[in-house]
Amino acid sequence: MKERAAERTVEERYTQWKSLVPVLYDWLANHNLVWPSLSCRWGPQIEQATYKNRQRLYLSEQTDGSVPNTLVIANVEVVKARVAAAEHISQFNEESRSPFVKKSKTIIHPGEVNRIRELPQNSNIVATHTDSPDVLIWDVESQPNRQPVLGATPSRPDLILTGHQDNAEFALAMCPTEPFVLSGGKDKSVVLWSIHDHISSLAADQGAHKSPGSKGNLSNGKAGDGTAVEARGIFQGHGDTVEDVQFNPSSAQEFCSVGDDSCLILWDARTGSSPVVKVEKAHNADLHCVDWNPNDVNLILTGSADNTVHMYDRRNLTSGGVGAPVHIFEGHSAAVLCVQWSPAKASVFGSAAEDGILNIWDHAKIGKAGNDVGSGDSSYPPGLFFKHAGHRDKVVDFHWNAADPWTIVSVSEDGEKTGGGGTLQIWRMIDLIYRPEEEVIAELDKFKSHLLTCSTSSSS
Repeated sequence: MKERAAERTVEERYTQWKSLVPVLYDWLANHNLVWPSLSCRWGPQIEQATYKNRQRLYLSEQTDGSVPNTLVIANVEVVKARVAAAEHISQFNEESRSPFVKKSKTIIHPGEVNRIRELPQNSNIVATHTDSPDVLIWDVESQPNRQPVLGATPSRPDLILTGHQDNAEFALAMCPTEPFVLSGGKDKSVVLWSIHDHISSLAADQGAHKSPGSKGNLSNGKAGDGTAVEARGIFQGHGDTVEDVQFNPSSAQEFCSVGDDSCLILWDARTGSSPVVKVEKAHNADLHCVDWNPNDVNLILTGSADNTVHMYDRRNLTSGGVGAPVHIFEGHSAAVLCVQWSPAKASVFGSAAEDGILNIWDHAKIGKAGNDVGSGDSSYPPGLFFKHAGHRDKVVDFHWNAADPWTIVSVSEDGEKTGGGGTLQIWRMIDLIYRPEEEVIAELDKFKSHLLTCSTSSSS
């Protein structure tokens, strides 16, 4: 009975959300996936046109074994702001593919893809995590396009990063300043690699043809004879599985990690392999995710199974031996799976959770009179200014678009409700919601006077 009531509530919430799409969104594309994707990441912008831009998007297909698991490179037509008609964006069928999302290449992946990360220094390089100790590096430009049919040999990764002693399934990061890769795993370790030299040689080898069956292929879901890269450093300090890692946006030597031991740890590769700061009880449960603010390097976000997001200032992380967050954001009713700062505004971030909601927050609005949406309403806690309720089950990943800063891609595992493997949504809230208040009021006043002018001329 409880389950049925919860399902009804989700459907009611979704129906209400869909009715508000023309009012709340500037653009939205809904894409029904054949197989669930545990990760979604923007790649480079490929082409610019008058009304839309073409951009690469990385996804995965987590299959049931009837066909191989894949890493998918798609091209997305991102409609520009104030182009889409309100009535069009809300007219989508939940069981259909979106015309804006087109597959351009499929790589057969050895095992399911748990996490995808792109390398900022080279738009063709991505890293993936699967259920193994290795990190796999792919040059998506030179990898052959494969047909994912049963029995097909997995594609061969360009590099295999070794160093974990047990499976490393989720924690994965690429450094913004240098071609460094960071990973965490069940061995309680954080592992760092430099792929600088290898990236240069991959670029030199781009002309070389790779046949899917050549030596060095992956077999039995394991990395074969691909080029192995040993770790630059292995960092010990967690007491349980490391769930997420992140670089300091301005330093390749500094990074942080979170884990099932409820700890947030800051590291510095220059000072050795022990923690610089270990924050015990950063939350009251397992930590799932962490992000370091690219526009304010003192601020770090953590998300947890305790349903909350904590914001930490690295200059003052603890009090009385335990975590002392600057603020606790309470807007989810289930475990928080993903947090990410906005690339456009230093005080804005998103959080996605198992409750199917993707919340957008602005910590600068906390405590400012009239700034919090629905002030006094417990469903809108301080700092929350937008709730994306377009998914009907847990939102497993999302990514802000650096090339189009208020556009977000999000993915959920709600296949049973949509007759598919899950839902991918690409969306942008209407700009009246996030632009400065005085700008919005001035525009609305102009619109009001325009309406009055129209009505007087039509009545005369």
